[in-house]
Amino acid sequence: MTKPATTWTDDELRRVGRAEELQLASRRGDGSLRLYVTMWVVRAGDELYVRSAYGPDNPWYRRAMAAGTGRIRAGGVERDVTFADAAPDVHAGIDAAYHAKYDRYGPAIVGSVVGDKAVPVTVRLVPAS
Repeated sequence: MTKPATTWTDDELRRVGRAEELQLASRRGDGSLRLYVTMWVVRAGDELYVRSAYGPDNPWYRRAMAAGTGRIRAGGVERDVTFADAAPDVHAGIDAAYHAKYDRYGPAIVGSVVGDKAVPVTVRLVPAS
């Protein structure tokens, strides 16, 4: 039996990282998926990240953190994931990735997902095994 992958493949990183938007659904207590929420996603190094644009009280963020697991869809990739914290030293790279990918939408919109206020609501998407 082959051990399931617990890291993103190069193809998944490329496809999800290039996708304009990502759909994320957290799991309910019974294991079923909640409705998908559409958001921005960035690739920084060999990791994928999302941030809560409206802080820690955003309903999708609260549900995802409580569940710890869910599923994402983007760029033709669909994977079960766990929601993890980002390492302290990656936030400048995540900010840069958001600016590079989404600055065309203007500073007010991009400003909602970059900077110090976005650090605590950064979610690292980890492929489930």
